[in-house]
Amino acid sequence: MGLAKTEIFTDEQNQISVFAKAFGHPARVAILQHLFKIDTCFCGDLVKEIGLAQPTISQHLKELKYLGLIKGTVEGTSVCYCIDMDNWKEMKDIMTVFLGQDLLPKNECC
Repeated sequence: MGLAKTEIFTDEQNQISVFAKAFGHPARVAILQHLFKIDTCFCGDLVKEIGLAQPTISQHLKELKYLGLIKGTVEGTSVCYCIDMDNWKEMKDIMTVFLGQDLLPKNECC
Protein backbone atom coordinates (compact mmCIF):
# COMPACT_ATOMS: atom_id res chain seq x y z
CA MET A 1 0.00 0.00 0.00
CA GLY A 2 1.32 3.46 -0.88
CA LEU A 3 1.98 6.30 1.50
CA ALA A 4 -0.57 9.08 1.91
CA LYS A 5 2.04 11.63 0.76
CA THR A 6 0.52 14.30 2.98
CA GLU A 7 3.66 16.40 2.51
CA ILE A 8 2.56 17.31 -1.04
CA PHE A 9 -0.55 19.04 0.33
CA THR A 10 -0.80 22.36 2.14
CA ASP A 11 -1.07 22.53 5.92
CA GLU A 12 -4.64 23.74 5.49
CA GLN A 13 -5.57 20.79 3.27
CA ASN A 14 -4.06 18.34 5.73
CA GLN A 15 -5.80 20.02 8.65
CA ILE A 16 -9.20 19.93 6.91
CA SER A 17 -8.79 16.23 6.18
CA VAL A 18 -7.82 15.53 9.80
CA PHE A 19 -10.86 17.37 11.12
CA ALA A 20 -13.14 15.72 8.58
CA LYS A 21 -11.95 12.32 9.79
CA ALA A 22 -13.61 13.02 13.15
CA PHE A 23 -16.98 12.94 11.42
CA GLY A 24 -16.12 9.86 9.35
CA HIS A 25 -17.81 7.44 11.75
CA PRO A 26 -21.20 7.78 13.44
CA ALA A 27 -19.78 6.55 16.77
CA ARG A 28 -17.42 9.53 16.91
CA VAL A 29 -20.28 11.86 16.04
CA ALA A 30 -22.40 10.27 18.82
CA ILE A 31 -19.58 10.67 21.34
CA LEU A 32 -19.11 14.34 20.43
CA GLN A 33 -22.86 14.96 20.59
CA HIS A 34 -23.05 13.33 24.02
CA LEU A 35 -20.16 15.43 25.35
CA PHE A 36 -21.85 18.59 24.08
CA LYS A 37 -25.23 17.52 25.48
CA ILE A 38 -23.93 17.03 29.01
CA ASP A 39 -21.86 20.25 28.76
CA THR A 40 -19.26 19.02 31.25
CA CYS A 41 -16.50 16.45 31.51
CA PHE A 42 -17.83 12.91 31.35
CA CYS A 43 -16.36 10.32 33.69
CA GLY A 44 -19.07 7.69 33.30
CA ASP A 45 -19.54 4.70 31.09
CA LEU A 46 -19.91 5.72 27.45
CA VAL A 47 -20.72 2.09 26.61
CA LYS A 48 -24.11 2.57 28.30
CA GLU A 49 -24.61 5.97 26.68
CA ILE A 50 -23.57 5.08 23.12
CA GLY A 51 -24.43 1.37 23.05
CA LEU A 52 -21.20 -0.01 21.57
CA ALA A 53 -18.62 -2.40 23.00
CA GLN A 54 -15.93 -0.97 25.30
CA PRO A 55 -13.05 -1.64 22.89
CA THR A 56 -14.96 0.16 20.12
CA ILE A 57 -15.68 3.18 22.34
CA SER A 58 -12.05 3.24 23.48
CA GLN A 59 -10.79 3.23 19.90
CA HIS A 60 -13.06 6.14 18.93
CA LEU A 61 -12.11 8.11 22.05
CA LYS A 62 -8.45 7.53 21.22
CA GLU A 63 -9.04 8.80 17.67
CA LEU A 64 -10.94 11.90 18.85
CA LYS A 65 -8.20 12.65 21.35
CA TYR A 66 -5.51 12.17 18.68
CA LEU A 67 -7.45 14.55 16.41
CA GLY A 68 -7.44 17.08 19.26
CA LEU A 69 -11.20 17.48 19.55
CA ILE A 70 -11.46 15.98 23.03
CA LYS A 71 -9.17 15.87 26.00
CA GLY A 72 -9.02 13.38 28.80
CA THR A 73 -7.81 13.44 32.37
CA VAL A 74 -7.33 10.56 34.77
CA GLU A 75 -9.34 10.78 37.97
CA GLY A 76 -8.77 7.77 40.16
CA THR A 77 -9.54 4.71 38.07
CA SER A 78 -11.57 6.67 35.52
CA VAL A 79 -10.67 8.77 32.53
CA CYS A 80 -12.84 11.86 32.17
CA TYR A 81 -13.41 13.30 28.70
CA CYS A 82 -14.57 16.67 27.50
CA ILE A 83 -14.53 18.75 24.33
CA ASP A 84 -11.28 20.65 23.79
CA MET A 85 -12.99 23.99 23.18
CA ASP A 86 -9.90 25.75 21.77
CA ASN A 87 -9.38 23.04 19.14
CA TRP A 88 -13.13 22.80 18.50
CA LYS A 89 -13.28 26.53 17.76
CA GLU A 90 -10.25 26.29 15.48
CA MET A 91 -11.84 23.35 13.65
CA LYS A 92 -15.12 25.25 13.27
CA ASP A 93 -13.35 28.31 11.86
CA ILE A 94 -11.35 26.28 9.34
CA MET A 95 -14.28 24.10 8.28
CA THR A 96 -16.64 27.09 8.01
CA VAL A 97 -14.32 28.75 5.51
CA PHE A 98 -13.88 25.51 3.58
CA LEU A 99 -17.59 24.58 3.55
CA GLY A 100 -18.60 28.16 2.80
CA GLN A 101 -17.09 27.99 -0.66
CA ASP A 102 -19.64 28.15 -3.43
CA LEU A 103 -19.40 28.05 -7.17
CA LEU A 104 -20.81 31.03 -8.94
CA PRO A 105 -23.51 30.11 -11.43
CA LYS A 106 -21.92 29.70 -14.85
CA ASN A 107 -22.59 27.69 -17.89
CA GLU A 108 -23.44 24.24 -16.70
CA CYS A 109 -20.78 21.91 -18.00
CA CYS A 110 -21.56 18.72 -16.10
